[in-house]
Amino acid sequence: MTDALNIPEGYRAVTPGGGFIAHNGPLYARMDNGQLQLGFRVEQRHCNPLQICHGGMLATLADMQLALGVIYQAEQAERRFLPTISLQLDYLAPAPLGSWLHGETQVLRGTRNMVFVQALLHADGALVARASGILKQGPLMEPGSGRDPFKILNS
Repeated sequence: MTDALNIPEGYRAVTPGGGFIAHNGPLYARMDNGQLQLGFRVEQRHCNPLQICHGGMLATLADMQLALGVIYQAEQAERRFLPTISLQLDYLAPAPLGSWLHGETQVLRGTRNMVFVQALLHADGALVARASGILKQGPLMEPGSGRDPFKILNS
């Protein structure tokens, strides 16, 4: 399947987020310069009637990118579950059918209870959306989950 979708080098199929992502994905992940990048190839099932990626699918990728991008940053000492309490998206350009869509995360500020974060989404190199979110500092991940709590790097 990876060959048929022409997945860029270094990405691996992942299913973080339980059944919803398993059903709406597949998503792919890789580490690039210490940053987790999530991505997928825009397929027909991800599109609206104009043959561009549906805003809901962009929001799904952004939501996952925000939280997992924080969890996988090298300087993150504790691995916590980070539920989204606020998500805002700016749709900047279309992501057409067949394009490779991926995101990158930037932590803006962290407090004891929350993380303020943004993600940029690109389709074939063009900026298509900016997401900003507030994540709650939830419970610690399972002890021993280490650097890869969702098992996305060695899947």
